[in-house]
Amino acid sequence: MNKLMKNKSLILMIISIITLVLLIFVPFTVNRYIYSIIISLMITALLGQSWNLMSGYAGQFSFGHATFFGLGAYTSTYLYTTFDISPWLGMICGMLVAAFVGIIIGYLSFRYKLRGDFFALVTLAFAELFRVLFNNLPTFGGAMGILLKLPLEDNIWMYEFTKYESYYFVILILVILATVFIYFLSKNRFGLNLIAIKTNINAAGALGVNVLGNQLLAMAISASIAAAAGTFYAQYYGFIDPTVVFESDISVRAIVPCIIGGSGTAFGPLLGALVIVPLQEICNSLFEGVGGLNMILYGVLIVVFVLFCPEGITGLIRKVIAKRKGILK
Repeated sequence: MNKLMKNKSLILMIISIITLVLLIFVPFTVNRYIYSIIISLMITALLGQSWNLMSGYAGQFSFGHATFFGLGAYTSTYLYTTFDISPWLGMICGMLVAAFVGIIIGYLSFRYKLRGDFFALVTLAFAELFRVLFNNLPTFGGAMGILLKLPLEDNIWMYEFTKYESYYFVILILVILATVFIYFLSKNRFGLNLIAIKTNINAAGALGVNVLGNQLLAMAISASIAAAAGTFYAQYYGFIDPTVVFESDISVRAIVPCIIGGSGTAFGPLLGALVIVPLQEICNSLFEGVGGLNMILYGVLIVVFVLFCPEGITGLIRKVIAKRKGILK
């Protein structure tokens, strides 16, 4: 078994290095259409990592990550357009705001033992609450949203770039940092506590694990990662409104890559995003003009993977390696 784990780690390391090298050269070798797909893939992967920590490791199924994504987008954009504060600082503020809201949602839920479907409904309700709230607040642009000025020159401090390659490397670094952070987090005491809570919350509490404290910390970190994704979205696309950044589709984009790639694994969301985003683009090209096709695709893929591959792609890879080594019959 130890030999299997070493081989698995070596394979993952080699794949990661090769993938990283390829990703570095991507913006210089593809056209703008492919480039836009890759950006969408990266945003989806970052959202997936944010959901993965809360739901994949801690076992609390969230259906409202659009709340944190939208708060990150609006906080940085509002500070930037109103007070000319750097979006980098705005991103940090947005992450803190999202973490604070996440702790409130988590405390109200976990303190009164809302789990499973009930917790999912609470998070969904908060996402809708913020969508309606921001839709009716003129201070934040209301239903019209907020439009950012078009950058005329590169300004790293103000998160303004004239070349798409610069945005690509920003989101690439964010995804790498989130993945590495979650990977090492899953190996320390905090990560093991989350896994214990997910496996059996009552047993974890009986063994001395601070269940509420660990859940709230996971919620805060998860929310802050989603907020960082929201800030990047706002800066890259240059426009936000409540129907976009607080839309339930954002929450679904956070969930699907984890289910397909394998929740509770550091590389699962990356593999899931690598599958779902290109497949979605192919379907949109083949069935142009069919509204809601992406949601249909998400639903079909979730059903297929839940029924036939419940542990996702990473689980399938793990089983294949185990069978080749003769561990599984």
